[in-house]
Amino acid sequence: MPIFAAALLRPVVYTRGLHLAIGGVFAGICVMVVPGFDESLPRTLIFCLISPLPLLALAAIVPGTRHAEGVQARWLLKPRDSAEISLAPSLSLYGRLRTGLWLVFRVWLGVAVLALTANGLTLAVHIGFAPFRSGPLEIAGIQLLDGDRLLLGLFLAPILILALVWAIVAAGGLQVRVAQTLLGPSPAERLAEVEHQAEQLLERNRLAAELHDSIGHALTLTVLQAGAARELASTDPAFVHRALTVIEETGRRAMDDLERTLGLLRDAPVGPRARPTLVELDTLLDSARTAGTPILADVSPRIGDIPGVVSREAYRILQEAVTNALRHAPGRTVAIDIAVDDACLGLRVVNPLPARSASPPRLDGKGLRGARERAILLGGQFNAKPQDDDWIVEARLPLGLGSGFRTVRRGLAGSSPDNRTGPAGGWS
Repeated sequence: MPIFAAALLRPVVYTRGLHLAIGGVFAGICVMVVPGFDESLPRTLIFCLISPLPLLALAAIVPGTRHAEGVQARWLLKPRDSAEISLAPSLSLYGRLRTGLWLVFRVWLGVAVLALTANGLTLAVHIGFAPFRSGPLEIAGIQLLDGDRLLLGLFLAPILILALVWAIVAAGGLQVRVAQTLLGPSPAERLAEVEHQAEQLLERNRLAAELHDSIGHALTLTVLQAGAARELASTDPAFVHRALTVIEETGRRAMDDLERTLGLLRDAPVGPRARPTLVELDTLLDSARTAGTPILADVSPRIGDIPGVVSREAYRILQEAVTNALRHAPGRTVAIDIAVDDACLGLRVVNPLPARSASPPRLDGKGLRGARERAILLGGQFNAKPQDDDWIVEARLPLGLGSGFRTVRRGLAGSSPDNRTGPAGGWS
């Protein structure tokens, strides 16, 4: 008894019952139009099951029917995980077939539950009022005595009502499971959803890497410039002026990058400044030189011919390498080599390792991990490691982005941080 009382207090029981009733009422309307109700109850039930089929078949062909059924199922059936019921329209023959099967099941189950409820309640009321009726009374061809009437009215009628409640609850649960099977995402839709989530994850990681590289570089450069300016404030006013100019320009570029990234997060148009490319490499190197770090750069004259996406990602990789050199080995010479051939862009940054008292760059740091992901995203390779007394960062980025780009992009979300050399597992 407590179980049935608890069931009656759950709103979902009534919403699922309403969903069942809608299917049964729809079948009743079809019977009223064609062929009409019959005096025979079995024949009427058969008409209720058959007459809606042409309309259900036509409805299943309409792509939006699956969407409408999904909305109704989510609102009224209330599954534990609403994502198990898709809201996508049926655009394939397989999807329309599943929609048609769902419509038939929904109507037929609604007819069965509605007929059971109507006849069961009628019988329960008939039995419940039996003790108060005078004259002979028959149920299923059996003549009832006065004592039998009282027994049936007190016990059998409540049992019938509880059985009806249990049947409605069970039918609602069955309808939820069938809805998850027939209205749930197809294998193709599940694959598309996984790819969409992977794309979103990649986009979030890319934006996080953008902020880390841009803001991290700006803060590192600002701290170094401000510290050097404080030390030389009384002896070298010209250097202080240059340092403040670099701080201002670096802060302005960082603000532009921040505004552009926030614009992407708000689905707003791209900010006032596009992402920097290797064409702007001189600005990056001059800022590092002003901070007191000597830069020896051997740059190919062909960097202006590099595709935009490769040039932008290469700039960020170089920016991360220079930032690490400024942070961990300030004042030490940094050697940069940028080579371009017909198929590939090669980057190599070498700087002395910091003194033992200072902290060396971490192989699993966010900056290096972001640089590695940039290279892998383009189908290239990346490596960062200590060698003898130097810290070496190397990257090879293909200039031609073919069909493998999407494959690499989809697989990046599951790549391991320990994959430091890219897809090839080594250097070619």
